[in-house]
Amino acid sequence: MAQQLVIDRSIYSQAQQVAQTRGLSIDKVVENFLRAFISRSKTATEQEIPDIVMSLVGAGSPVADDDLNARQAYNEYLEEKYK
Repeated sequence: MAQQLVIDRSIYSQAQQVAQTRGLSIDKVVENFLRAFISRSKTATEQEIPDIVMSLVGAGSPVADDDLNARQAYNEYLEEKYK
């Protein structure tokens, strides 16, 4: 069952010219793009978080909810560090 796809006419014609110079049909180009698009999406969502990042989760002291930029906590950390 084919679905209709609406594409800007000038973009379509430019893409068709490029596809023809490479010996491809525009249908194949779109299909290949969509296949790559889908596989990239899957890899991005299924990607594991590196161990180094996981080791940092929860590191440091908690920051107050009203201190959105964590400036106060950072300033206290620096004061303690350089006493």
